[in-house]
Amino acid sequence: MKMVYPIREKKQVEVVKSYLKSKNLRDYLMFQIGISSALRISDILSLQVKHVWNNRRPVEYIEINEKKTGKYKRFPVTPNLQKAIKEYSAVYDVSNPDYYLFRSRKGDNQPITRQQAHSILDHACDMCGIPEKFGTHGMRKVWGYFAFKQGISLDYISIALNHRSIAETKRYLGLLQEDLDDIYIQVNL
Repeated sequence: MKMVYPIREKKQVEVVKSYLKSKNLRDYLMFQIGISSALRISDILSLQVKHVWNNRRPVEYIEINEKKTGKYKRFPVTPNLQKAIKEYSAVYDVSNPDYYLFRSRKGDNQPITRQQAHSILDHACDMCGIPEKFGTHGMRKVWGYFAFKQGISLDYISIALNHRSIAETKRYLGLLQEDLDDIYIQVNL
């Protein structure tokens, strides 16, 4: 498997969001959940309407048991994610709580595949001029990277990503020399 990197510029994240939103609200919501939750793609694709929609409005928290770890995970629906869920619900059928959010056009109530999700994201990044390899795992890395850039402790980021150590989280986020340089400049004693 090739190494994927987070999108490191907020402007680029916004460009990808705009591109996906203009093409397909399903794919836009997938990206929005990915960059808002630190979930793995297997957990994102297994989300059903009941996980995000409560009759007439988005839920306050998304709660799941992670497939890989079996651990319970709960995270709040941010204002941007809430907006994306509302836009999705205006176009897609949310009447059945057991419908998958990211339904494939092939088959009856089946989610898209990991490969299809990867293809959607990779194509979107190509179309938006992002030269780095980006795949489904990159969404998790975007969340972690921007949490780090906003000054969130690596301890908390490591917990949210279910990593065993901070060293693992640092490697995972691909913290670069320019990030370390920024830290030196910020400290400025």
